[in-house]
Amino acid sequence: MTIVVAGANGLVGSRIAARLSGAGERVVALGRGPRRVEGAVEYVEVDLIRAPEKLSELIGRMRPAGVINAAAMTDVDACEQAPRDAWALNVRAVEVAASACAEAGARLTTLSTDYVFDGAKGSYSEDDSPNPHGIYARTKRAGEEAALILGDDVAVCRVALIYSGRTGAKSTFPLTVLESLRAGKPVKAFSDQIGSPTLADNAAEMVIGVHRSGAKGVFHCAGATEISRVEFGRALARKLAADEALIVPVRLAELRLPAPRPLKCGLRVDKVRGLLGPSVPLELEAALDRFLAERPR
Repeated sequence: MTIVVAGANGLVGSRIAARLSGAGERVVALGRGPRRVEGAVEYVEVDLIRAPEKLSELIGRMRPAGVINAAAMTDVDACEQAPRDAWALNVRAVEVAASACAEAGARLTTLSTDYVFDGAKGSYSEDDSPNPHGIYARTKRAGEEAALILGDDVAVCRVALIYSGRTGAKSTFPLTVLESLRAGKPVKAFSDQIGSPTLADNAAEMVIGVHRSGAKGVFHCAGATEISRVEFGRALARKLAADEALIVPVRLAELRLPAPRPLKCGLRVDKVRGLLGPSVPLELEAALDRFLAERPR
């Protein structure tokens, strides 16, 4: 059986494709630009912003058993500047995938984000009502609806604050903190933004688990610890025996960023824990250990 993984060059998509191929699955990995995904996968270069219909053509031709969509425009500030591109990738491509999967009889699992919530309450469960602010959040929520309405066999997996220490991984806040601490340099961190940092490989593990389970609906596939960015940085400093004073607290509003960002956006993972096992969503300590193992000096 074949599984199509869209967004296979990304932090989570690359780990999904690698894990599946490592388990002996036949994987067709779709990505924008040159191949960056590891493993024995069949790579297809496709620009889903410019030509989302190519996803429908590929699904119709290959008739895969399943499709995992990790493709997204995730730069929240860039989404504000290019809303049509954000819509094309975060909504239109999901719509195309859901319709094609329904016609082909394939299961669809698509990734979403904690940003679908407004951040007023925090510690959100899957039963809480989304209230997205900003182009990124609104398009990701619209993509959720497209999948759930148009697909027949669909799971939506929300992830949060993805990071990876693997070679070639794009820079993220945790990676910036790690490199700054190792260099003995100060790094700014939001003191008032709380989320659920998620190691990319752990997110991939959860997404694959949900996909294979056949369970439908929305699942929070995030790290099991809700924490501020300041406290995340300090926890990482302790792992490195570095000076915690290098983590410099700032408030989100001080940076005057173009796109809105929710303040209290932690995700509860009780549902995915019940589905996949209590130890699958990693607590912060375990996630940091794996992160540092991925990024040796």
